[in-house]
Amino acid sequence: MVKVKRRFVCQACGSLASRWQGQCDDCGEWNTLVEEAAPTTFSAKHDLQEGGRAITLIGLDSDIALPERMGTGLAEFDRALGGGLVPGSATLIGGDPGIGKSTLLLQAAAALARAGRSVAYVSGEEAADQVRLRARRLGLGDAPVQLASATSVRDILTTLRHGQGPDLLVIDSIQTMHSDMIEGAPGTVSQVRASAQELIRFAKKGGTALILVGHVTKDGTIAGPRVLEHMVDTVLSFEGERSHQYRILRAIKNRFGGTDEIGVFAMAEEGLTEVGNPSALFLTERDERIAGAAVFPALEGTRPVLVEIQALTVRLASGATPRRAVVGWDSGRLAMVLAVLEARCGLSFSACEVYLNVAGGYRLQDPAADLAVAGALISALTERPVPKDAVLLGEIALSGEVRPVAHAALRLRESAKLGFSRALLPAASAKQAAGLTTSGFARLADLVDHMLGRD
Repeated sequence: MVKVKRRFVCQACGSLASRWQGQCDDCGEWNTLVEEAAPTTFSAKHDLQEGGRAITLIGLDSDIALPERMGTGLAEFDRALGGGLVPGSATLIGGDPGIGKSTLLLQAAAALARAGRSVAYVSGEEAADQVRLRARRLGLGDAPVQLASATSVRDILTTLRHGQGPDLLVIDSIQTMHSDMIEGAPGTVSQVRASAQELIRFAKKGGTALILVGHVTKDGTIAGPRVLEHMVDTVLSFEGERSHQYRILRAIKNRFGGTDEIGVFAMAEEGLTEVGNPSALFLTERDERIAGAAVFPALEGTRPVLVEIQALTVRLASGATPRRAVVGWDSGRLAMVLAVLEARCGLSFSACEVYLNVAGGYRLQDPAADLAVAGALISALTERPVPKDAVLLGEIALSGEVRPVAHAALRLRESAKLGFSRALLPAASAKQAAGLTTSGFARLADLVDHMLGRD
């Protein structure tokens, strides 16, 4: 009897090990090695240069038509996709449990089905009746979407091959799918990879737009092997806090469009509704001048979004250890801005607790927010409000220099549309602020002098 070879596969990174061990040598994760059967290999007795099928080579300059797009009926969804779904493409969407992934896809599937497209929705986590009940709550019960509850990839593809393939196939979720070509439980690295490969092959051969729902880990990354993100054409991340009504659909990878585009939705009783003006969602009422608040024009792909940055400083008794708390921004970057304010501008935060918050639960990753954060901190420390009709943008260097940022003109045009009339920004970008009164700063100390009335 031939002894079956075993191997241990890391469920976090997909690396192989010959024996079990507590920590993966490649990614450093603990308790992620799972035993799986090794694939059967056959020794080839002939030369690899012979016996294959000749492929057709084409020139790089040959004519090619742009891919046709299928509008989903949700403008924010189409924006994140780059203009709509492409036939034969594979899209992976991930997000926290309960964030609204299934609701979003059910709304998009219903809109496409009502537009005359054939749509198949396969759920491996819920029964078909559960999906139908959700559709009725959302007012989508009359949409001609074909539903099924299955986890076998072979059964799904056999069913779809009997007739003409659907225009859209939704798999919710890929971690529940099982391929009988590979040994192992659903959700393991080998099963996720094999199931996705079979589904993607079917989609590209028949021109079906495929959407895969993916689970995420505790740190927000899509669970399973990283090779899954390489296999698909588009990777979308559905983000948001359950305590807030907004949701952001962010494009991380897109072979048919730009990355870092976002679509903004708000969770309501009737499902996810589109937010055409996200800036109004993330800006609080600004009737009063309050110390510690500054408005920053962020940029998500090609869309400017104005957000409010709030800061609070609390002076402590001598000898107490100050606390630094950040929500919506990088804590390491806050420490850098505080260090520059102390070393280059003469302000002292060492005896103060510092709290920083981005209003609305928005998450900022743009380095251009440095100047707005610094303005909010200066305002909170000195109790001098930032002018409510002003926006701040600029990147701060460790030398105290204020550097220009990308797409400043686009950010400032959006600010002017929303009623802002002043801009505090790097001196090199002051000429790009058409229609706004500008104050340019070459160094962060100049902003401190301006806010303290010393210029």
